[in-house]
Amino acid sequence: MARYIEANCKLCRREEQKLFLKGTKCYSNKCPVEKRGYPPGQHGRSRRFKKSEYGIQLREKQKARRIYGILEKQFNNYFTRAEREKGITGENLLKLMERRLDNVVYRMGFASSRKTARQLVKHRHFLVNGQLVDVPSFLVRAGDVIKVRDNSRKQEVIHSAMRRIKEGKQYSWLNLDKANMTGTFMQIPNREEIPVEVNEQLIVELYSK
Repeated sequence: MARYIEANCKLCRREEQKLFLKGTKCYSNKCPVEKRGYPPGQHGRSRRFKKSEYGIQLREKQKARRIYGILEKQFNNYFTRAEREKGITGENLLKLMERRLDNVVYRMGFASSRKTARQLVKHRHFLVNGQLVDVPSFLVRAGDVIKVRDNSRKQEVIHSAMRRIKEGKQYSWLNLDKANMTGTFMQIPNREEIPVEVNEQLIVELYSK
């Protein structure tokens, strides 16, 4: 399966903002965006032109795609599904991506980044409603229970991420039981509850061309 293998920090610099792709590094003074807040490449600092309407829309789409770690074809499929569902297409799109198992694992605090969460899911460390699921794109439904497998409870990468969770800082649509390493996806979040700095309407306008 195709995947992005280049430096994740280049993606943040290309969008000229933090996309929080590297876990704790994004919150430290080692973050490249803090040091070099301009696009990567030999001419990144000098070639900064005024963006066209299409360019602005494209960058917004690329930003959303990179935040959730989704490839182009898969993102297109999510948009097609969002169009078919009732409600506002842009909001439907973000809700679908928030329901991805790798994203839910990340939001619950079992991983420090979505990339790490995706790897943990692929390595079969999680159960959904008691069943092993190793597909990062699996869409979680309201009421689903995500649990760390018994054989995976000693994974340091999981414990390291969970130690950073602050009481009362969890998302309203999630319920986490840290002691039992279990979380419940209570409901699909509303747009105002999703902490992603993306203008989804620009993405809709891009696909409407």
